[in-house]
Formats: sequence, C-alpha cells, structure tokens
Amino acid sequence: MSVMDAMTVANPATRAPLGVELSPKPSLIGLTREEMGAALREKGVPDKQIKMRVSQLWNWIYVRGVSDFDHMTNVAKDMREMLKQHFTIARPEIVEEQISNDGTRKWLLRFPPRGAGRPVEIEAVYIPEEGRGTLCISSQVGCTLTCSFCHTGTQRLVRNLTAEEILSQLLLARDRLGDFPDRDVPVGAVVPSEGRKVSNIVMMGMGEPLYNFDAVKQALLIATDGNGLSLSKRRVTLSTSGVVPEILRTGDEIGVMLAISLHAVRDDLRDILVPINKKYPLKELIEACRNYPGLSNARRITFEYVMLKDVNDSLEDAKGLIQLLKGVPAKINLIPFNPWPGTNYQCSDWAQIEKFADFINSAGYASPIRTPRGRDILAACGQLKSESERMRKTERLAFEAMMIANHGADD
Repeated sequence: MSVMDAMTVANPATRAPLGVELSPKPSLIGLTREEMGAALREKGVPDKQIKMRVSQLWNWIYVRGVSDFDHMTNVAKDMREMLKQHFTIARPEIVEEQISNDGTRKWLLRFPPRGAGRPVEIEAVYIPEEGRGTLCISSQVGCTLTCSFCHTGTQRLVRNLTAEEILSQLLLARDRLGDFPDRDVPVGAVVPSEGRKVSNIVMMGMGEPLYNFDAVKQALLIATDGNGLSLSKRRVTLSTSGVVPEILRTGDEIGVMLAISLHAVRDDLRDILVPINKKYPLKELIEACRNYPGLSNARRITFEYVMLKDVNDSLEDAKGLIQLLKGVPAKINLIPFNPWPGTNYQCSDWAQIEKFADFINSAGYASPIRTPRGRDILAACGQLKSESERMRKTERLAFEAMMIANHGADD
C-alpha cells in the first residue's frame, strides 16, 4: 500500500450506493426547542410533559452526543419506541474520510436528495493545532458565486443545506474525534493537548453562508447554545464573499465573528475574482463592515486575501489594502493560492508574499500567512468540491493543500 493510499481511510459500514433511499424519518437535529416540542406534541406527547421531554432530548443529543434513541437511559422505553418509530438522530453517511500526515481530516458526507433528485455530497474539514481544533463547515452543495480562483465555484449550486445538515457536520466530527463525554480519541489522532477537540467553527466550506441565512442562523444558534454544544460565539467565524444586506443581520441575529473573502482592493479586479462585487461593490461592502454590530479591537473582522501571482500581490495592492481598511478593526489573512485542476492562476512567489505581509504588518495590521496544512488531501480553502463532480483520485492527491487557521478567539 502506498503512503497516499494509507492516508485515505474509508468507513465501509456507512457506505451505500448512490440512489439508495435513505431514512425518510424527520430528524430532531437542527430543530429549535419550540420546533422539537411541536414535533413531540404532534405524536401524542402530553403538553405537561413537553418541556421536560425537550430538555431530556436536548441534553442527550447536544451534551451527551448520542445518535441512537436506545442510549437515552433516563427516557421511558415506550417513549424511546415512539421516537424510533417517528424520528431519527442519525449522523450523515461517511462516503470517505481522508487523514493527512499532519492530522488534518476531510470527510466526504452524503445526505438524502430532499428535492435535488439524488443524494448529495459535501465536504467538511478538521484542522488540529496546539490549543485549538478548527472545523470547516459547508452551508450549500455547490455554489452560485463563480469566484474565478475557487474550485468550489466551478461546481453548480445543487441546493442549500438544512440546519440539521449543517449541524450534523459538527456532531459527526465530535463523534469521530472522541469529543463527547465518555468517548475515546481515535488511536493516533492529532488533536489539541487540552480542552475540546473541536473548539472553533468556521463557515468557510462549500457555498455562500449568507445565501442560506435562515438555516445557517438556526444551526449556529444551536451550536452556541449554552445548555447544549456551548461553543463560544467568539470561536465561530462566518465567512462571506460580500452579501451586503445580510451582514448587519449576521451581527444582530447570530452575533458570531465575521470574515470577508476580499482578494482585491479595486472594483475592476474584484469584479473578476469575486463577481458578487458587481452587485455589492467595495464601497458598500466596507461600509457594512464598519457598521458590523459589536465591532471593536477585541472583535475584529478578518479579511481573507488569496495571493495570486502578478494579479493582486504588488506593493501597490498592499498600499491600497491599507487605505481601503482604514479605521476598520481588522486582521488580514494572507492565503497562498491553492492550485486545482484547470486553474489559470499561480501562487505568488514566497518572497513576494513575505514583502506584502511585512508592509501590512508595518501599517499596524496583523497579517498572518496561513501555514500549509493537509497538503496531500486537497482540503484547503477554495479547493473543496463534492464528489457530485468527482475528481480522479490521482489528480486530487497530486495537488498541495493548506487549511484554515487563525480564526476566532483563543480564549
């Protein structure tokens, strides 16, 4: 077995052929407490029991992390039988799990059709670091934005993910990493030495989160619920390419950290790299950032900037970036471009990236250069693409990848 083959770990027990009908039962995962109560009431649970039953289920699903009603030991057997008959709390199917030699993990997950005509697949990625473990979550199957440097953007939008499907990515990752009570960490897994295995979430996977606002909002509010998964909102970062009308709502209604997929400081260039700029140009985008609720030096906005050789990496671009962000509490993440099959772009030379970073740093902005991660499993920002448009394994493993870091609070 080759080294590359050894780093690809499949889960045969969860495999099913495309087209197999998955469980039609509705899931309790992703429902608000009110929705969960209404679902129980509809199945005959007495009103006087609803609050207690919802509290029990919430604890078992989000604190204990169970995926089988039979494990809910303080729930009466007849109640468990009713739940099994009418609902599910099962995890999505794992089609493939890949593990990089640096510990980065990528899961290809399959969900039922739900109007898409066939089962759909998305990718989620886990990045372990000292002191934190970051999970990159998808919000859509495919994407509508067609950013010219982004591999995900070459895949058409199939459908939005539901709140259940967004949240299930977190639950599955915590399952696989032993991050629920009384669970063991897999032998040899790379995880933070202390604390939670999944401490941070970034909505930076497949899709534009703000084009699926309601489902993303519901999933993230459950993920940050203090009586459940209890992630700090300062450790959750939502990345948008610039859906300006929804940015204020994100701060008001979700309250998580914000990241902007920027990549250019001039409208003419950003129109090409990030075409949504034609609808919401830089002036409107930056104004929305200035007005983001809770913005301060302690709650800065992260601006993502992919480094493209001879496209946006000159010192003039660096000067323009400083001018554009003047007065905005910000961190600037510099992302060496991650190649993918068919791209016409090249990564900036490393010396040029360092010059660019030095200039930004000297102007008083933190500008980390992302450390290469998951180099062998195409798990990087802009590289995620579901098996709905399958790449040949030899191509996929041939391209270097880097992964998401430096997002969300450390405390």
